[in-house]
Amino acid sequence: MKKLNLLLCALLISGCSWFGGDDEDEIKPAELVKFDQQVKVKKKWSTKVGGGNKTFWTSLRPATNGDTVFAADHEGKVSAIDIATGKRSWSTELDVSISGGVGYAPGQVLVGSIEGEVFALSDTDGSVIWKATVSSEILASPQGNGEVVAVQTIDNKLFALDAETGDALWQHEDDAPLLTVRGTSTALVNDRMILAGFDSGKLIAFNPENGSLIWESRLALPKGRTDLERMVDVDGAALLVDDVIYAVTYQGRLGAISRGTGRSLWFQDGSSHSSPAYNSGQVFVSESDSTVRAFNSGSGQVVWSNEQLFLRRVTGPAEFAGYMAVADAEGYLHLLNKEDGSFAARAKVDGSGVSAPMLSVGDSLIVQSNSGSLSAFKIQ
Repeated sequence: MKKLNLLLCALLISGCSWFGGDDEDEIKPAELVKFDQQVKVKKKWSTKVGGGNKTFWTSLRPATNGDTVFAADHEGKVSAIDIATGKRSWSTELDVSISGGVGYAPGQVLVGSIEGEVFALSDTDGSVIWKATVSSEILASPQGNGEVVAVQTIDNKLFALDAETGDALWQHEDDAPLLTVRGTSTALVNDRMILAGFDSGKLIAFNPENGSLIWESRLALPKGRTDLERMVDVDGAALLVDDVIYAVTYQGRLGAISRGTGRSLWFQDGSSHSSPAYNSGQVFVSESDSTVRAFNSGSGQVVWSNEQLFLRRVTGPAEFAGYMAVADAEGYLHLLNKEDGSFAARAKVDGSGVSAPMLSVGDSLIVQSNSGSLSAFKIQ
C-alpha cells in the first residue's frame, strides 16, 4: 500500500500551489477580505509545548479532561497545561518521534509514535503506565474508554489494547486500496462500540470487548479511472450526536448514519480530511479546498457555503462561543456566523500557521500552532 501526503495529492489533482510560487497561471489561495468585526478574540495565555511540526506532514491535536489540556510535539515531549491559567503541571520526555496526536481516556494520556509504539501516561504526573507496540506508524490519536484503548495504524489496521496493561485484545485489518491519502481516522470509543473509518471509505462499528462486527456502512464508493481519483479515505474522526453519526470522506461524501444499526439517513457529496462539527441542528465541514459548509443535520440540505478561504488550508471547524472557528496555514483564526457563514472575527495566532485540529473547552478555544506554541483564546 502506498501512502501519499494529502498536500502532495492535492497538488497532483489540481496543479494548485499554496502560499508561494511565481507562476502567474497558478491558482493561489484567496486573499483575506475585510469585514466589520462583530466580536473581539483575545488571547488568554500562550506557552511553548515543543519544537513544532515543520518536518512532518501530520498534525498533533491536543486533548483535555475538562480542566487540563494535554499536548505533544513530534520530538517526544508531552505536557499538561492548566486551562484556566496556562501554567504547566508536568512534562514528560519520551525520546520517540510522536506522530499520533494526543488521546485521552479516564486517568490516561495516550500518544503514538512513528515506530508504532503506543504510550499510556498518567494524567496526574505524566509517568509512563505502559508501552505497547502495534504493526506500523500511528497517525491518529489513540482513544480509550477506561477498559479498551483503540489505535489505528497507517497500514489500515485497528488494534484494541487492554487499558490497564497495554496487552493486545484483538485487531481488525481492512482492505487497503493501492493509493491512499497519508492520514488515518481517529477511532470513536465508548462503552457500546469502537467506531473506525478506513481508507476504503467504510465506517465499521465493533464490539469493544471482542472485536465482533456490529455493523458496517460504506460512506463512499471509489470513482474515476485512476487510483488518484479513486481515493475515498476516511481521515477525520466520526462525530456522534445523540443517536446519529456524522462522518465525511476525502473525494466522497458526508453522511449521517444511525448509531444503532449503521443505516444511512442521508448523504451529500463532499471531500474533506477533517472531522465535522455540530451545533444547533447543523453539521459543519471544512472541505479539502478550504470551503466551509453548513448542512441541516436532519436532512443534509446545504444551509450555507463560505468560499472566501479557498485553498488557505484551513483546519476542521470547532464550535467556539456560539461561532464556528477555523484556522489557516498563515496562522489566522477565523470566526464564522453559524447562521450564514459570514465572518464575525479574525485574529492572528502564529505566523507558522495552524494545521492541528482545535479544541473547544468551556469558553476557551485551544490552538496549537505549527511552531509548537499552545494558546487559549476567548471572546472579549
